[in-house]
Amino acid sequence: MNKTIQRKLPFTKDGNTFPEGMVPRMKEEPMFRVSEIGISYSPPVKSSERITITGSADAERVFRRIWGQPIELRECFYALFLNRANRVLGYYLVSVGGITGTVVDPRCIFQAALKASATGILLAHNHPSGNPQPSDADIQITRKIKDAGQLLDINLLDHLILMPEGYTSFADEGMM
Repeated sequence: MNKTIQRKLPFTKDGNTFPEGMVPRMKEEPMFRVSEIGISYSPPVKSSERITITGSADAERVFRRIWGQPIELRECFYALFLNRANRVLGYYLVSVGGITGTVVDPRCIFQAALKASATGILLAHNHPSGNPQPSDADIQITRKIKDAGQLLDINLLDHLILMPEGYTSFADEGMM
């Protein structure tokens, strides 16, 4: 007969604090070893100095300024996080792929967005080939991120495809 033994923890009557002597035992016993999650966002830019995004042309200029490598080289995916006034809180490199694609995990985008207390997101990825048309995968990931953002009340404002010369804006093309 396999019997599970459960041990009751001697919590205080209010249930909110550990009794004296419990904390040292917690550190020693494997069942109590739990990792602490740390969340931080430390912007070096003053609120009054943040860039304001008023449209896709502003977003393109910011993305090109932060892009880490030549647009013709490899496909990359970035996110810009905005506050309610459409001021840039920061950016996040979501992924770097190969010549013809990159993998995007929406959870990573929202992890960073929540950390920055963002209310808006702008996305951008590049097409090294110079093809301005969004692929089916581009459309699907945009829809997926937009839907996830609605649950969290974080609006996806636009998704840009950057080419060596020019860009395509999902919002400007009515694809949002």
